[in-house]
Amino acid sequence: MRCLALLLLLMTTPAWAQPVEDFGSFIANFRSKALAAGVSAQTYDAAMAGITPDPRVPNLVSSQPEFTTTMWDYIEGRVTGGRIERGKAAMARNSQLFASVGQAYGVDPYILGAIWGMETDYGAVLGNAELIRPIVRSLATLVHQRRTRLVEDEADLIGALQLVQRGPLDAQSLVGSWAGAIGHLQVNPSNVVAHGTDGDGDGRVDLHHSLADALATSARFLRALGYQPGVDWGMEVVVPQGFDYLLASRTQMRPVSFFAERGITRVAGRQFADPNLPVFLYVPAGKDGPKFLMTQNYLVLKGYNFSDSYAMSVAHMADRLKGGGGFVDDWPRNTAFPNLAQRKGIQEALIRLGLYQGAVDGRLGPITQEAYARFQAARGEVADGFVTRAAYEALAAAR
Repeated sequence: MRCLALLLLLMTTPAWAQPVEDFGSFIANFRSKALAAGVSAQTYDAAMAGITPDPRVPNLVSSQPEFTTTMWDYIEGRVTGGRIERGKAAMARNSQLFASVGQAYGVDPYILGAIWGMETDYGAVLGNAELIRPIVRSLATLVHQRRTRLVEDEADLIGALQLVQRGPLDAQSLVGSWAGAIGHLQVNPSNVVAHGTDGDGDGRVDLHHSLADALATSARFLRALGYQPGVDWGMEVVVPQGFDYLLASRTQMRPVSFFAERGITRVAGRQFADPNLPVFLYVPAGKDGPKFLMTQNYLVLKGYNFSDSYAMSVAHMADRLKGGGGFVDDWPRNTAFPNLAQRKGIQEALIRLGLYQGAVDGRLGPITQEAYARFQAARGEVADGFVTRAAYEALAAAR
């Protein structure tokens, strides 16, 4: 899913493959795939009758700042003072509902409140017809255009048709974002089909009009992703000089005691509550930025939206809604970063050096960062994996 704030910036990476047929032919040909998935011919034909491509979608699909802006700009643009205060007020107005959902599903109510704020500003945008429109048309446009997540888009288009078939909403009243996400907490249709829950007991699942349905559905979705009740998302920490940053890998969870024995402490003199808690060290901005020990529940937030910037924003917003403060360490704000061509060049160089086996797509996620950390370690540098413009220059010169 994608939060509605993604309407603001343009990506620098291509988002589309090429359509293999005109839109009318696509609608006719996709029918067999939908029917094979259980959509009735009557539902498909009624929903697709007279449908045309949504002309706004190509530009909107390019608007994914969680992949193109710095993490700190992303977080600070969303976890704002105004949104924190609106969130506290909104949760107070619905305190009994949040408490009951938290108790029923074991999910921290403040995590649900943070997602609500991130996705729809506590429901404020749900009445905006420029942002919230019938999703069958938008999803059909996405599938026809064949963006890089075609399999997921096809599943969501089929899911939307299944929701129409299930009722009570028809193809015009089933509304959501341009990418098909539905309701207060913006759940994509295939997950509404899988986890949709009647939270208010009225006999229907309507994530758009019922906050209770939306919260219960997202709570069930998070539990299905592996959310662990009673476990926080993580904590900010201090890493000592000389620490081996190659240990900062999310592929292996280790107990807190493992890191404490190597000199890592919590910020502001706080104490570790559970030395046996499985965590991994996350260093999103290198040795000079904030550092964190993360639990499994942080990775669950990435399952909700596959972006570290998004997951960090939800985690931080949850803390702020609880009354917590900002991060103790500041971000390296003056860092110079590589452009798209240079990011691809970094990946190509890492492949040439035998350190990376992933795609050359310019998206510098954890796999690329860990490969670059191994390059740093081989040169005797601090192997924090923080990819900057200097990293491009070093890799371009490496043989």
